[in-house]
Amino acid sequence: MMKAGVGIGSGDDSHKAGVEAALQAKEELGEEAKLAIVLSSVEYNQEEMLEGVRSITGDTLLVGSSTAGEITTNGPADRHSVVVMLISSDTVSFWAGIGEGIAEGAVEAGRKVADSVKVQATEELKSFIMFPDVLAGNGADIVRGALQSLGEHFPLVGGASGDDFRFEKTYQYLNDKVYSGTVVGVGLSGEFKFGIGVKHGWIPIGMPKKVTKAEGSVLHELDGEPAIKVYEEYFGEEEAKELKEKTLAQLAITYPLGMKVGGSDEMLIRDPITVDEHGSITCAAEIPEGSEIQLMVGSREEAVKVAEIAAEKAVEQLEGEKPSAVIIFNCIARSKLFGERKGDEIAAIQKAVGANTPLIGFYTYGEQAPLGGEVRNIEKCNPAFHNETVVILTLA
Repeated sequence: MMKAGVGIGSGDDSHKAGVEAALQAKEELGEEAKLAIVLSSVEYNQEEMLEGVRSITGDTLLVGSSTAGEITTNGPADRHSVVVMLISSDTVSFWAGIGEGIAEGAVEAGRKVADSVKVQATEELKSFIMFPDVLAGNGADIVRGALQSLGEHFPLVGGASGDDFRFEKTYQYLNDKVYSGTVVGVGLSGEFKFGIGVKHGWIPIGMPKKVTKAEGSVLHELDGEPAIKVYEEYFGEEEAKELKEKTLAQLAITYPLGMKVGGSDEMLIRDPITVDEHGSITCAAEIPEGSEIQLMVGSREEAVKVAEIAAEKAVEQLEGEKPSAVIIFNCIARSKLFGERKGDEIAAIQKAVGANTPLIGFYTYGEQAPLGGEVRNIEKCNPAFHNETVVILTLA
């Protein structure tokens, strides 16, 4: 049996907001929790907020992250808040760990977090949830490192920590400590079912282009021309000139790049962040040379539609069980795309998972999930680093 309770705390007192969220979750759960997931705005003093949560949850295993917006069963929070999910189960065990030093080595940090969880686990892990800091290093490398430890086709999901769209510093939580520049992870073992839904709904526009020169997350040339040309051709040079002066990330919210990948019926989204004087674009994760990419455009209607499809898939993978808990990792770009109507997307997800099913989530700086949400055919389960995508994890 698995049960979950969700709480939300707000107001300006960091400690009090933590207490309020944990207390609500504890009351809703009504029994001893095995895991606490804490998601908080950076508006709060992180240590004081966490102290508030711990004053209620005690020594319960705790993981979590700072956010670019919080989500609960009641939809997206309308102001900065702290949200807590408490999970109890007599058949599932949870094991948590940390990989420090992403800036020094992202692959190594990813491997470390998985190793530290595996070392504690007394039985085989079945799935893994991670909260990486991608302001400190390459998100795709962190995933790569974790899979080196867990296995190439291991069902891994997660969301990159946020800081309310400031892109300055994000935080990760493990038990009573606040970290930065790390990846915190939790492994699940025992008897349970889980499902993963992954979709974005961005639509390709214009002609596909080939990546002819790239290094890691820096895209130098497309079809032998400076990468920025893909935007100049679509928006005209005047507008594209502004991109060099302002941040490309603002425009990329609705016009990201899409990359063709096997194993997914949608393109893998890559967020462009900055452009240099040579027209090279730095993205949120790598785009390998030889890849085929296209400019993408965001559509609210399509994004709502695919969120519901992703949620249906995540429920379908539970093989007839009803979800006991739902965790959403949702890109900040989607929050910006929807604006005041971001509740529409969460409502569409709840149509599939059940309106009263305990639900927690946050707006991220990147998502981790298997391509196409494939977890049944484990040989085809290929976790990747996503941008501008909604990832839905159902547990039963």
